[in-house]
Amino acid sequence: MHFVIAREHFVHSVQHVTKAVSSRTTIPILTGIKIHADQTGVTLTGSDSDISIESFIPTEQDDKELVKVIEPGSIVLQAKFFAEIVKKLPEGQIEIIVQDQFATTLRAGSSVFNLNGLDPEEYPRLPQVEEDNTFRMQQDLLKNIIRQTGFAVSTQETRPVLTGVNFEAEGGTLSCTATDSHRLAMRKAVIETNVESLQFSNVVIPGKSLNELSKVLDDSDELIDIVVTENQVLFKLKNLLFFSRLLDGKYPVTKNMIPTHSKTDLTLQTKGLLQTLERALLLSREGKNNVINLKTLEHGAIEITSITPEVGKVTEEVQSKEIQGEELRISFNGKNVIDALKVIDSEEIHIVFTGAMSPFVVRPVDNDNTLHLFSPVRTY
Repeated sequence: MHFVIAREHFVHSVQHVTKAVSSRTTIPILTGIKIHADQTGVTLTGSDSDISIESFIPTEQDDKELVKVIEPGSIVLQAKFFAEIVKKLPEGQIEIIVQDQFATTLRAGSSVFNLNGLDPEEYPRLPQVEEDNTFRMQQDLLKNIIRQTGFAVSTQETRPVLTGVNFEAEGGTLSCTATDSHRLAMRKAVIETNVESLQFSNVVIPGKSLNELSKVLDDSDELIDIVVTENQVLFKLKNLLFFSRLLDGKYPVTKNMIPTHSKTDLTLQTKGLLQTLERALLLSREGKNNVINLKTLEHGAIEITSITPEVGKVTEEVQSKEIQGEELRISFNGKNVIDALKVIDSEEIHIVFTGAMSPFVVRPVDNDNTLHLFSPVRTY
């Protein structure tokens, strides 16, 4: 194999596929990046068997030559060293030559690296995906959905299915839900599809996969194709394919958890409440419980308190825009609510309480696309 490639594009692709390579894999070949060159261009692949990323650099783009393939072929190079080398090579063009026994030479300017490659035939093939269930959405919208749900997945491996985000589609609407059984984040979005009455449920994508996907998505309104199969999901960008396996297991039915009635309603400034909660947790940083107490006051305000016996106590009043319903005292995990407030883009939020020991809902005032649900904490 022998080709010459524009450094800038190569670095970009190498950084993308490296995101899928894990140093902790039990399959030695997967610690490498596969490079394949043919007359159409150069394809790079990285995988840890859960996530696979394939990036393609065409020979020409916008009338500019990006790759000159002198001899087609394939090689697998150790990702750890290769990615670092490519990043630090001088500007301009990189020449890659593979000789016998997978001996590989990288040349750029006056720098020459000789690396020992691995047999590309041993590299696992990427899954072949049936494209029956396909839908489309804007990249920045998908990035936003990941930001607004991914933080709420469980970090405990005791219930593996909760470490992912559940995707469901029905009637042109995609619902994404994440819960760790103490909190729940839900985001809905309208999707485009050519499949009449596209419908699927219990498609649980690992939080880790979505986190990595988010890093390769652009903040643009360019469309991304999403293909769902029984055990894989594929995200198709212009010159990049991102595969992720799906989590096994039945995702809990969350629709029934969301209360439909209310006893106490509050409307508050998002930023004001966020800053108050952050101050309230300053004293409980040592404790792991992060408990915050909320009490409604008669003059249209709420009182936020946090007590850490060995450190002290903090009390602060927050003026509300509106309070309706019964008086209320409730305790909750402040950190969980802070995480949610940070991803709500609206200036005002609506909080619906159904009693001191029942879950409560936080949603933005100006749209119905986002919802957060929290379990209260018993403090006695």
